[in-house]
This record gives sequence, C-alpha cells and structure tokens, in this order.
Amino acid sequence: MTNYIFLEVKTIKRKKYDGYRSIDGFPILKRFKLAKELDRVPSREIVLSKSEEERVDELLEKNIVISFHDHPIVFPENMEDLIDYIRTGYTALAYEGLAYSGLDIVFDGLLDGIALIHGNDPWSWDNIITQIGTRLSDLAMQDMIIKVEGVEDIYRASREEKIGLILHLEGAPTGVGYDLQKLDILYGLGVRCIGITYSIGNELGGGIADKVDRGLTDLGYKFIERCNKLGILIDLAHVGDKTSLEAIEASDKPLAITHAGARSLWPSNRMKPDEVIYALADKDGVFGVEAAPHTTLTLNRRKHDLDAVMEHFQYIVDLVGIDYVAFGPDTLYGDHVALHKYFRRLLSIDKIISGDLPEYEEVEYVDGLENPTQFKNIVRWLVKNGYSDDEISKVIGGNIIRLLKTVWRR
Repeated sequence: MTNYIFLEVKTIKRKKYDGYRSIDGFPILKRFKLAKELDRVPSREIVLSKSEEERVDELLEKNIVISFHDHPIVFPENMEDLIDYIRTGYTALAYEGLAYSGLDIVFDGLLDGIALIHGNDPWSWDNIITQIGTRLSDLAMQDMIIKVEGVEDIYRASREEKIGLILHLEGAPTGVGYDLQKLDILYGLGVRCIGITYSIGNELGGGIADKVDRGLTDLGYKFIERCNKLGILIDLAHVGDKTSLEAIEASDKPLAITHAGARSLWPSNRMKPDEVIYALADKDGVFGVEAAPHTTLTLNRRKHDLDAVMEHFQYIVDLVGIDYVAFGPDTLYGDHVALHKYFRRLLSIDKIISGDLPEYEEVEYVDGLENPTQFKNIVRWLVKNGYSDDEISKVIGGNIIRLLKTVWRR
C-alpha cells in the first residue's frame, strides 16, 4: 500500500496566472459561492524522497502533460445550488486550479447534462453550441488558457507556459447522424474529439446503459467515415461493447477510450472488457484510465482511491503494453459524488453485466486524485513505484500526442 502525506498545493510551480476568474467575464455567476479550487478536501499526496521529488519536477518540466479527459470547471460550494447554477448555461472554468495542476493540455469534456436539468435532451444541438460558445467566450477574456485545434497548438501551449484546452464531446449531438454537415460545423468551432454515444444509444449505435447493444448502425458507419476525413478523434468511453468493436474495425484511424477502466477488475458496464481493450490497442488506439468517484474500483480495493485507479492502469499495461495507455481522470472542482447522485442513471455507475455490483465503500472523494490539480499525483505514484522516465513520458502525454499526430489533420 502506498504511503501518503498532505502537501500544500501552492508550493507547486504554476503557469502564468494573472488572477482572472470566469465570474469576471460572466457576472451572472457571482450569485453562487463556488467551491474552493485548491485544498477543498484533505486529499493526500504520495510521500517521496528528496531525489524523487526532484525527479517529479524534472518530469513535469520536460514532458507535455496531458489529461485525456476532465471537466475543469468549478461547481457551487453548496450543491443545493447545482440546478440553478447549471440552468444559467454558464460554468466557471477553474483557472486557479489548472494553473497549479502541472497539466499542459486538457481534453475538456464540458458539461454533459446541462439541458438534462430542464428535462430536455442534453445532447441537443442548441445545448452543445451554447456550451462551446460560452467556453470560447470565457477563453477570449484571458491569456493563460488557449484552444487547441492541432498538434502544433499543443507544442505552442507548452512553449509559452500556457494550458491548452481540447474541446471534447462525450456523445455525438442528437441527430448528427442524419446531418453529417454538423460535424463540419463542430470541427470549425474547434471540437477535436467526439464520443459515438453517451451511455444511452442513439442513431449511431449502442451505449453502455442499453440492455441490448444493437451495434454500429448504417449512420454510425457514415459518422466514423466523416470523423476520419475531418480529423476528429472518436471516443468509445461511453459506447457499448458491440458498437465499440464494430467502430474499431470500421475506422481507418485509431480510436480512443478517453476515460474508463478494466471490467476484469470491476464488473461494471462503465469498465471495458479485455476484448475491447485488445482491439483498441491493436488499432494503435490509446486507453485513458479514469478516476471519477466509484468507477475504477477493484475487487481488491473497494474503497476508491488513487491506488485503485492505478491497479486498473497496471492491469491494462500488462494486457496490451505501455504504449497504449494514458490517463483521463474525469474529475472536476467541487463535490463530484453529489453530482453523480443527480446523474447516476445516465452515467451508468451502478449498471453491470448482470445483477448488482459487489459491495463497496462509498467515499466523499477519491483520495489522491480528487480534482484535475492532483493529476501530478499520478506522476508521483509512477516515480514511487519504479517506472522509468521513458515509461512515464509515454503515459502522461507521449502516447496521446502520437495518436493525435495520426488522427488529426493538423
């Protein structure tokens, strides 16, 4: 078992942050007291020796560090305000938290269920465009975070000591299969990663929440073809097993599972079976290991913490090799567990192949990987557990960059 100690996060070298907050750009947000971005809860960091600390600093300095999937937004301190907060149509980007995260690039999953609170389709075209528009408006008011549209933007963000956001839709907008020109519009707005489904199946294929995964539809095949041509990375994180296998076979380009875990370790539909993981890696795709509360548990570790997450990482590395694994923690700033209670059915946290999940201990947060700022704790764990600099370089960003160079047009 890994030992921990709590360290004050502000001792970590940060990006060039000038103090801008989203509430400065969107005064409507000032009605809410937002959660602390730093040290909200006593989530711990791994104890390292002086030489190990120096090695972590060097690894963060020399490598482009990428989160394959996060929600880098701040939620209200009082989660009773959540519905009213989401109904504004705006979410606060966590500039302060990201400045201290050690991250250079974040796949920004936006907020999946904004319209769901209204009883509407969360994947409606208007909802998606609103989310993208407000995010880009926020970015335009500051200079620390930039939108990434090509691989060169990733290198530029690193050179300029900025953070790059990659717009990532976890599920395709409703009806996009009937009007593939909408993919071109999304590409023009900067979207560079799209999931086929978000848990519940759509006109393109089956999702992980479906009792019967009917597989990739005719429209789904066309969707994949258009994404390949545009240079949009296809994500299978919330896609059903049958649909995933058919999508991997159909695609001319490698695909991604940006945030999930291994079903062999925890029998949830949210996790992926070995067959899908093998197929993804065989196509040169990359698997991002996630850490959202109560997802990447294991039969050995039924209290969700960083060590449980890393058990999934080790299993997948042993299964397919270090070249096909990365990290998509799927974290945010605020009470993530409370958020899941609103969206439990849609997120399929409790859905498994048959019956109920094994007993597990519910936690208030994932100790060691509570929010995007703690991504650097992954690096600390890898150093502590004997991984080489080359191996760490691959899984904290190198594997993703290799994938993007193959898939993206720029």
